[in-house]
Order: sequence, then structure tokens, then C-alpha cells
Amino acid sequence: MAERSGTKRQREGGDQKIDWRKWKQEKKEEKKKWKELKLLRKLEKQRSQEAMEKRKEESKPEEDKGRRYTVSIALPGSILNNAQSLELRTYLAGQIARACVIFCVDEIVVFDEDGEDSKTVEGDFEGIKKKGQACVQLARILQYLECPQYLRKSFFPKHQDLQFAGLLNPLDTPHHLRIDEDSEYREGVVLARPTKPGRGSFVNCGMRKEVQIDKQLEAGLRVTVRLDEQQNLDSKTQKGTVVSSHQPRTVSGLYWGYTVRLASCLSAVFAESPFKEGYDLSIGTSERGASVEQAVLPSFSHALLVFGGLQGLEAGVDADPNLEVTDPSTLFDLYLNTCPGQGSRTIRTEEAILISLSALRPRIHAAAKKAENSRTKASK
Repeated sequence: MAERSGTKRQREGGDQKIDWRKWKQEKKEEKKKWKELKLLRKLEKQRSQEAMEKRKEESKPEEDKGRRYTVSIALPGSILNNAQSLELRTYLAGQIARACVIFCVDEIVVFDEDGEDSKTVEGDFEGIKKKGQACVQLARILQYLECPQYLRKSFFPKHQDLQFAGLLNPLDTPHHLRIDEDSEYREGVVLARPTKPGRGSFVNCGMRKEVQIDKQLEAGLRVTVRLDEQQNLDSKTQKGTVVSSHQPRTVSGLYWGYTVRLASCLSAVFAESPFKEGYDLSIGTSERGASVEQAVLPSFSHALLVFGGLQGLEAGVDADPNLEVTDPSTLFDLYLNTCPGQGSRTIRTEEAILISLSALRPRIHAAAKKAENSRTKASK
């Protein structure tokens, strides 16, 4: 009995050596550590995946924001002869300018269908007669409206053609910037201020501070300036670089206004194109053309949309000494009726511009996208 009781006490003593609470606590801590380790591995895996995705994104070529294609319109200056006063002529020119900037037109060509043979906006307004200088006046007002307000005094002295231009609705395009408005680019005029050797000219860009550019240029020139990202706030001037007037469009995708060109006749619209290879898509507008609803535009780089005057495009063809054709449709890649089923006998040119550009805009974008995709495939 004594032996048995001794054995029992020994077992009880052996049981007392194991601290179950401590053992459970240790197991609990081990489990917790294992869970933390598992969570850390999961987070590490997630971070490595995110880093890999980031590297993939960085390795991708940057999306090209620029717009390489251009859209030009051509119209006869004689449409101003249908207006009965200088105020109405000015207002008509303002309507055309507004329509063009709404649809991001890059060039406006004013051609002569009345034999005026005007190639410059220099000269005086001769009054409203049967054959006044309608082309010159239209071109001058279009140029005036496109110019940023802070530059107009530098480029447009007082002129009778512009007597009522101040009453027109502003174009409010991206390059018509306010004094404190931030922008990567600005239009400016080179100032006649002396500079130190090796330093560039000073330019008025319509800001509180003048901009010193990277080149010495002749005073009075209109320039497009790209402002430096890093500016010294304590400096009396800002720093910038002179760039091409096309760069805001081709690099940053900004609409940067339109240029104005005078053409002595309809054929000169094509022959004197500012683009090296000319217009690769020409579209004539007429109620006798094919319906725009079935039109599919081919890919292009420079599109030209031509509008007729009071007598349509036929009058421009008849007055052009360089053209032997009688049918205007033979001059264009596409000859379209942009408003089929019209309710009025006539559509005024300023109305036709809005109607036509509105109808063609989705087709222009589709054709430009097609051209961009083909260029991308070719580069690969």
C-alpha cells in the first residue's frame, strides 16, 4: 500500500511539472506569429505584383495627346457683299470665326470669285460698293478676332474695317488667356528692349511679368512661347522657349486658333497650300452633291472643306481663269450635300459652315483615328 501511495504521489508530482497555461500561451503566440508571417508574405506578394504592374505601365509608351491632322475651310469673300452695312458685314465675319473655332478649324482660306485679286490685308476699305474689298475686309476681321486681346494693339492699328469688331462675341479659344491664367504655352510679341550678350529677347505674353526667351529675335514678331516648368518666383521675369505655332496642337493636343490665307481664285486655294504635299482630302459642299449620311471619309493628314457663295461653287469655277471644267464636283475628292432635305431654298454660307462641320465632325474623327492606327502599325 505504501508503495502504491508513493507511486501516486510521484505521478502527481510529475503532473505538477507541466504548466498547461504557459503551454497554451506559447501555442497561442506561435499561432499568432505564424498568422503574422503568413500575412506578411501575402503583403509582400501583393507589393511585388503592384511593383511589376507599375513597371509595365512605365515601360508602355506615353499616350500621344497631340493632333497631327488639320482641317481647313475655304469660302469666297464675296459673301460680305450680301450684307447691307459695315456693322452687318462685321457681324457676319464674327459668325464665321465663331463657327470655325467651335469646330477647331486650323486654317481659313478666303478666295476671290469676283476678280478682286487680293493677296494681302494691307490697304484701306473702299466702302460698300458692287465690288468692294470684301476678301480683304473678311480676312482682316478674322485675323483680328483670332489674335489674343493683349496683342491686338501691337498688330492691328485703327482701321475702318475694324470699326465695329470690338462689339463681336469673343472667340475665347485656349490661347486667349487671362493675365493670371496658367498655361504651358502662350502667344506673345517680341519687345524692343536691349538685352545682355548671350541672352534672349523679352516677350510680352500678357502676364504680369515679361518672359525672356532663349533666342534673340526681331522686335514686333508674334511668337509662341513654351514657359519653363521651374520658375524663379523672386525674378522680375519668367523664362521660356520659342516653339513652332503648331506645337501646342501636335504635342499637347490643344486647339491654338486658325491661320488666315487669301487666295486670288478657287484654283489658288489648292495650288498655294501651306502644306508640303497639299491637301490629301478635299470636300466640296453643294445641294447637288451626294448625301453626307452615306459618306465615309478616307484617312487623311490635311482636309479641305470648300463652300460657295450666293451662286454656289459654280460661280467660283466660272470666274477662275485657270480652270477649264464646268462641273465643280470634278475638283474634289468628295462632293457632298451636308443638309439633305433642307426646308429653305437657300442656306447661307455662315449657316452651311456650322451644318457641314457638325455633320462631318464624327467622320473626320473616325478617319483621323484610322490614319493614326495605320501609322502605329507601320512603326511597329
